[in-house]
Amino acid sequence: MAYVFWICLALILYTYFGYPLLLVFLARLRPSLKFEAAPAPEALPAVTLLIAAFNEATLIARKLENSLELDYPAEKLQILVANDCSDDGTTGIVSGFAARGVEQCHTPQRRGKMGNVNHAIAQARGEIVVFSDATNLYAANALKELVAPFANPRIGMVGGAHTIVRGDGPLGDSEGLYWRYEAGILTLESRLSSCTAMPGDMLAIRRELYLRPPDHIINDDFFMAMRMIK
Repeated sequence: MAYVFWICLALILYTYFGYPLLLVFLARLRPSLKFEAAPAPEALPAVTLLIAAFNEATLIARKLENSLELDYPAEKLQILVANDCSDDGTTGIVSGFAARGVEQCHTPQRRGKMGNVNHAIAQARGEIVVFSDATNLYAANALKELVAPFANPRIGMVGGAHTIVRGDGPLGDSEGLYWRYEAGILTLESRLSSCTAMPGDMLAIRRELYLRPPDHIINDDFFMAMRMIK
């Protein structure tokens, strides 16, 4: 049975080391990606920032403040909270931001994240929908950078970079290391026009290309990326 052990070990090593090295080699054969510069303010598309939330009373105010501070024209940005029947005060906190333009889609019963998003997207008005969570914060220029590649009509989906803020101890540092590793793989896959995953907490898609995933899907970001490629 020794050969079974070595085969299994080889597969593990290929997954974490061989595959990335293969991507590096293949990517060298392709020209470097040339990303579009951020459009001029008057050319920016209308964007819906759709924030999925369930019992996020401790975080949602900070997320909404961060969203309102983004460097994007207010008249072209719809901030929409998909509230999955929260019962911890989230609903009231979000309602307190209504005067500042924040909208809320509140479901009367739990649907799960994907069901909640599918329900709320009917209220999205933006040409581009950016899916986000209540637990992450965006850099000020994040939306402009996300929408820039959509100047190419062949682009249907764009993912952002996931960065773990230092100061969260060894667990946070190790998670940050993993996401840098993951981001490197996604960048190389993009060079090869074969990006197989997207960060679900910073995922932009043309609204007209959104095909409703099943409500029970857990890995929704992977599912939507595969469907977009198809």
